[in-house]
Amino acid sequence: MLERFRVMGVVLVGLILTSLGLRFLAMHDLTFGGTAGLATVLTYMSPWSWGVLFFLVNLPFFLISWTKLGKWFTLSSLLSITAISVIRDLLDVMPFFNVPLWLATALAGICIGIGVTLVLNNGSSLGGIHILALYIDQKWGINRGLTIFISDFLIIVFAALLVGWSQALLSVFVIFVASTIIGRYKKSPIPKDAENAEGEFSSLQTNSIQD
Repeated sequence: MLERFRVMGVVLVGLILTSLGLRFLAMHDLTFGGTAGLATVLTYMSPWSWGVLFFLVNLPFFLISWTKLGKWFTLSSLLSITAISVIRDLLDVMPFFNVPLWLATALAGICIGIGVTLVLNNGSSLGGIHILALYIDQKWGINRGLTIFISDFLIIVFAALLVGWSQALLSVFVIFVASTIIGRYKKSPIPKDAENAEGEFSSLQTNSIQD
């Protein structure tokens, strides 16, 4: 029981750090890759908040997670996405200190990299590209950090058409920093055998995660 609370606490810290990183990006109209970047771009064209859009664009990816990675991992990821959507929207209405562009870029990469690593290494994910990257890592052994970086880079190129190339280049740097941290400290939360995902996820909550 104590171990489960520890895992939940670590995931919560990861979600808060990731939300802070995204807030630093929004401060200077920067964006990120994956579904987070897509949600950011959609905020320019929709009256809905980032949290609502992020939740909606992630829904299709749960089909992959449910069928390939197990229902418990999927439910955990759904809870994480719901939580980060709420936390990120709360940061928009709370007082937040301003930092220069160069510092915001560095802090965003570090916060998102550490935050996502904590979430992924403790049996959850932030949906979208992360779910796809985790599945590819488990299926073919391709480093998830590399998959996330390539996917995010392509999405940033598309987003640059809307937010500008100078901002996009800084966003690519953020993605590089975050992806390097994620790839360097990865521990796979995905069971080796997807058919045993439910049972192994329960064990994951009470034991150290192994590669």
